[in-house]
Amino acid sequence: MKLLPLGLALLATAPAIASDWTLDPAASSVTFTTEVFSRPLTGSFGRFDADITFDRADLESARIEGRIFVASGATGNAQYDSEMTGIDGLDAEHHPVAVFVSTQISESDLCADAEGDCYVADGRLTIAGTTKAAQLPFRLVIDGDRAAADGHFTIHRGDFDVGSGLWGSEGENVEVWLHIEAIR
Repeated sequence: MKLLPLGLALLATAPAIASDWTLDPAASSVTFTTEVFSRPLTGSFGRFDADITFDRADLESARIEGRIFVASGATGNAQYDSEMTGIDGLDAEHHPVAVFVSTQISESDLCADAEGDCYVADGRLTIAGTTKAAQLPFRLVIDGDRAAADGHFTIHRGDFDVGSGLWGSEGENVEVWLHIEAIR
């Protein structure tokens, strides 16, 4: 089973007001939920990083590149973890990193009901060797030299040809949540 990290790339949501930001991995998280055997399955990725350039006054120059090391995926169930990171899943051996690279970041109203400023990062998401267009809405709160961004998106496993083994089409959608904190 190939659970899609999305957040994968979506880590990339840690923009802030300045040019270059450094990810604080200890304060950040990438989690996911899907369905296996008609039951919800949650998990997280323990290893990820991002390169972030962001200035509210210069969104044209903003750029996010987020990387998730898929072998760090964990659900609390060794069999599921093996399926998720194995050849029928995210194939960590041949495709160790899932990557999101933004092509444009703009203000948005997609998360307007949440606290903070709302943005959307349009870009390219690569999972298990397949690249697709992706959109990541996120809210951003900046406090001095610290930024916190929260984003959520849905990945359809079939779009990336992952997870077709044991669970077939069940749990085709993987919900990914990102909480990214960064400092400048």
